[in-house]
Amino acid sequence: MHVSFALFADAANISQEGKLNILGVFDALQVAAVPAVHPRATMIVRLKALPDDIGRHTLAFGWFGPNGDEIWSSSGELEVGTPPPGATELDVPVIAAIDLPIQEAGTHVMRVVLDGDLCAELLLHVRSGAVALPAMGGMVS
Repeated sequence: MHVSFALFADAANISQEGKLNILGVFDALQVAAVPAVHPRATMIVRLKALPDDIGRHTLAFGWFGPNGDEIWSSSGELEVGTPPPGATELDVPVIAAIDLPIQEAGTHVMRVVLDGDLCAELLLHVRSGAVALPAMGGMVS
């Protein structure tokens, strides 16, 4: 089994037809001040499983700050079922709603570990402070 893609977004769901819908993909955040929490970030990991991957697997996430320190981690099990007849691989979408603690500005990393092997790293660039808005020009007649 391997990761087809992994990303952060504002929201995601799976339609009645089995389609993965993703809204608002991002890799950077602006926060007013640190420490902060980005509430309800959605992490999407799309796994591709082969017929040999049927059974239980361990999936773990680790959230690391810019200095490399682990901020939190979580793990769980997922069950890969038998693919439909004639299918050579099976999509296994994972959607996780996560409150992301941010202790300092800089590049954070979400590590995705499948069965003990690091299989993806998502970078999230965090900036802190007020956002400088562009000056609005006036109209001259």
